[in-house]
Amino acid sequence: MSEILFLAHRVPFPPDRGDKIRSNHLLRRIAGIAPVHVGALADDAADMAQEGELAALAASHCLVRRTAPLPLAALQALGQGKPVSLAAFASAKLQRYVAHVLETRPIAAIFVFSGQMAQYVPAAFRGRVVMDFVDVDSAKFEAYAQTGALARRLLYAREARLMRRFEEATARRATTSLFISREERALFESRLGKGAPPDVRALGNGIDTEFFDPAETVPAEELQSGGPSIVFTGQMDYPPNIEAVDLFARKVMPQVRQVHPEARFAIVGRAPTAAVRSLAGLNGTIVTGPVPDVRPWHSGADIVTAPLMIARGVQNKVLEAMAMARPVLLTPAAATGIGGTGGVHFALAETPDALAASALVLLKDRPAAEAMGTAARCFVIEECGWDRVLAPLGALLEGSADAA
Repeated sequence: MSEILFLAHRVPFPPDRGDKIRSNHLLRRIAGIAPVHVGALADDAADMAQEGELAALAASHCLVRRTAPLPLAALQALGQGKPVSLAAFASAKLQRYVAHVLETRPIAAIFVFSGQMAQYVPAAFRGRVVMDFVDVDSAKFEAYAQTGALARRLLYAREARLMRRFEEATARRATTSLFISREERALFESRLGKGAPPDVRALGNGIDTEFFDPAETVPAEELQSGGPSIVFTGQMDYPPNIEAVDLFARKVMPQVRQVHPEARFAIVGRAPTAAVRSLAGLNGTIVTGPVPDVRPWHSGADIVTAPLMIARGVQNKVLEAMAMARPVLLTPAAATGIGGTGGVHFALAETPDALAASALVLLKDRPAAEAMGTAARCFVIEECGWDRVLAPLGALLEGSADAA
């Protein structure tokens, strides 16, 4: 029987953040197709503690703790003329594991999750390579390079330039490359150089609507009394999330509180930076830090918002809130790839003034807001189940015509 090698830049357990949710479902689906060998990296001791979960699913595995600090990786990358993204995820131990698996097991396909991991695919491998870029990292770095101090802009511009070359070379090496949405796929294709186009496809994100079920959730105690509540969920050391909550707390909430003086803005998510923690108490802002379950915070929210100015791919936080039947207030960037209709499945606004105006409309017309939440849940049930989303995966790995 043919076997599969799965490579991920972060161990896919527990599925408690966007990239891990996607990689976890992909890995479980692949493990149901053929025996799978897994090479992955761990950010910290909590990630390393997931090795038992990995061992229970994989035919073999190699989990390596990333220990080199980012500044050291940056220096190495500068000296080698490589993207920092590759140096930060390089591991000689993982490289040896990949070589050993390919030498000793009948590996017919390699599934690569996240562009950084393409460096582990040997040029001599002749099986299928399915590359899941998820989104266009180089475009994200280009956006980062537009603001901040000069040194920061120059570093991000360098990263964008080198990653763009690496992404194209990787796509041309792969059998098939995947992106999380049609929009990301189109963006990537628009950036390709001359030559025959590689096989590039969209494979979206799903949502577990049985887990994210408002009927099974009690609102968070902190939101059960007081004024209306607006909730943001996410990894709170991620720059676009930091920018989003800062904008909402400082520029949107003052306008909301002119009409609803007791309104609160809850920032829910792990690893809040000092900048995020400093928002606590400002214009009704609550900073929770990590919580065991985000569903009670969804359930208690009058509005869930994702006011992202920089967003790549599909936002899991948006799908989760929609599955919880909450009215969701998004910027156009955060709505990209969701597939629903603005004004029906979610509300759209871009500037602080427009976000505040939309929030006030949703808070004033509660029946309409509840109808939007109901429509959102119906949409994700019909369109975003993981079984439906990942149905093409087996054909892609096996080279079947059904992959189309």
